[in-house]
Amino acid sequence: MSGAAERLPGGPFDVVWASPGRVNLIGEHTDYNDGYVLPFALPHRTVVGARRLDGPQWTVTSEQTGETVTFGPDERIEGWAAYVAAIVWVLREAGHDVPGAALTIASDVPWGAGLSSSAALECAAMAALLDLAGQAGLPMALRPRLAQRAENEYVGAPTGIMDQSASTLCRAGHALFLDCRSLATEQVPFDLAEQGLAILVVDSKAPHAHVSGEYAARRRTCEEAAKILDVAALRDVDEAGLPAALARLDDEVMRKRVRHVVTEDQRVLDTVEALRAGDARAIGPLMTASHASMRDDYEITVPQVDTVVEAALAAGAHGSRMTGGGFGGCVLSLVDADRCDAVEAAVRGAFADAGFAPPDAFVVTPAEGTEKLSR
Repeated sequence: MSGAAERLPGGPFDVVWASPGRVNLIGEHTDYNDGYVLPFALPHRTVVGARRLDGPQWTVTSEQTGETVTFGPDERIEGWAAYVAAIVWVLREAGHDVPGAALTIASDVPWGAGLSSSAALECAAMAALLDLAGQAGLPMALRPRLAQRAENEYVGAPTGIMDQSASTLCRAGHALFLDCRSLATEQVPFDLAEQGLAILVVDSKAPHAHVSGEYAARRRTCEEAAKILDVAALRDVDEAGLPAALARLDDEVMRKRVRHVVTEDQRVLDTVEALRAGDARAIGPLMTASHASMRDDYEITVPQVDTVVEAALAAGAHGSRMTGGGFGGCVLSLVDADRCDAVEAAVRGAFADAGFAPPDAFVVTPAEGTEKLSR
């Protein structure tokens, strides 16, 4: 059981649901371009315990902050509780009869680290509220779009659908291959232990925020480029057609953004092919190329994450890349299982030499998506 579930205070609860954070193995900033992504769920989870209240009012208590926020159906709120209020709003907008409820939240998903803590909160809250409403049978495949709308329209973060899909739909021992246009999914086996490998995640501790002008600016640039290229989305430009597409764009920044998205989509497809073939080591160079593209073409890395990648590769990692929206957050490295400590030590040494605050590091294995817990 998640440590967050053990810390959940209060109760008794009518229902308890949990949703995980995620790391994206590869496929960054491709989701809102109708492209491909390959995330997997973390063992770290956000747990929501809920009990029904009389009347249309919702109370949300955070175990982490000790705060309690109360809101009614027509109130707009901000801060961490806005992610719960957004779910109440979107479910009501979609015609679901959401009862008043008292919700208590505990989480061990690091906040602001690019591990999708907001989506974990949204998806766990949605599951709990639907269960209270007697609608726990709403198919999981329909939920990510609702949660994405909540984050886009209520919270104001222009995110794609990857985070909510990963938190809801991932399965233990697998990565989720998601076509962000059709929403078709495939559970791709991702058992590294049998190949003597592991994923080491390093939280750079550099601040990370999606509701920023930088994220929105890149999305706008991609949408403008698609219009110039006369395609529905950049997903419709493949690697073979990339040189011709770039020649039609006058702006150098726009060309760089397009080059990242098109090549990143191809890296996702190549990674899926390697995993289907059972050759996880082959994905290492693809991860490293992805990071270089994020650094040079999409320009979303910062010195801390670049330092993690450089130190990990120098210490023998097969591949290393930033994960998440950028401008901070976490790096994941594919390493031999018996080299995790050595790679972590190398990263810590590089941070000390650079004068950066010490990072956090942990080994992860693909975990389960949204699930109901015993009360």
